[in-house]
Amino acid sequence: MFLKRVIQTAAGALLLSASVAASAQTAICYNCPPEWADWAAQIKAIKDKTGITVPPDNKNSGQALAQLTAEKASPVADFTYLGVSFGIEARNKDLVAPYKPANWNDIPNGLKDPDGYWFTIHSGTMGIMVNVDALKGKPVPKSWADLQKPEYKGLIGYLDPASAFVGYVGAVAINQALGGTLDDFSPAIGYFKNLQKNQPIVPKQTSYARLISGEIPILLGYDFDAYRAKYKDHANVAFVIPTEGTVTVPYVVSLVKNAPHQAEAKKVLDFLLSDQGQAIWANAYLRPVRAAAMSKEAESRFLPAAEYARAKSVDYGKMAEAQRKFGERYLAEVR
Repeated sequence: MFLKRVIQTAAGALLLSASVAASAQTAICYNCPPEWADWAAQIKAIKDKTGITVPPDNKNSGQALAQLTAEKASPVADFTYLGVSFGIEARNKDLVAPYKPANWNDIPNGLKDPDGYWFTIHSGTMGIMVNVDALKGKPVPKSWADLQKPEYKGLIGYLDPASAFVGYVGAVAINQALGGTLDDFSPAIGYFKNLQKNQPIVPKQTSYARLISGEIPILLGYDFDAYRAKYKDHANVAFVIPTEGTVTVPYVVSLVKNAPHQAEAKKVLDFLLSDQGQAIWANAYLRPVRAAAMSKEAESRFLPAAEYARAKSVDYGKMAEAQRKFGERYLAEVR
């Protein structure tokens, strides 16, 4: 009987040990929303391939950066996903650690920090997403200027450019298209001031579901969300690259400095740049940073190359430097 109890106790201890080990297979991400960029599929694939659980997180880039800053002395997150300007700011604030994942050399030099503090996993092109049915016969807008027309009053949405990276990208795109520079955001400020006549809806976080439902018929956002709506959710959604032009921007990931689950986070970052991880982005209608992961089928769902010729890159370092001042000016003069 004594021996049986010893064996049972030992077996119980082994089970507890295994349970503790299993629970340790976690990597906390700040800003991995399942409804954005198909993080839902990516998180599932990470679990299936590596055994590591990445709990979904619905922050935006600004909220993620703010929480990383608040927790700097005792980090909770293990890695973070950010718009590139926030990634650069995270390094400047000493919130992230260098890590060069597998397939590092496949990332073009302009799309990664030379020391590994951040690196691109995919990019998106800013434009106008339109729920055609929700317009109820009104024409699909073709330009930034069209959105100023009274016929679109109450139908337009854009994410808060003082908080969400996608909102800031929209401001940069409009500013560049209207002749502004990263040193002068007066054209964008004037545009948003005038747009207030159309009573825009300005949420802080991803509003994909509100576009699909028609609650926000016209939403400034990325090509990948529009293609997802059209091809995956079978909604009558069009993506418009405005006639005046737009910008394409990278999204990056970083290892958090002093991450509590550093080993697991590194495995996740390796996976995101693997063939499988990059193909998930491509199949979610994003441009993976490793171009070879984009299949012909995925490519065929994008607008023609002639349309994308109006989408330009910018100096992302300077874009990061300008973000805070723009946000302050937007809050003071527009909202």
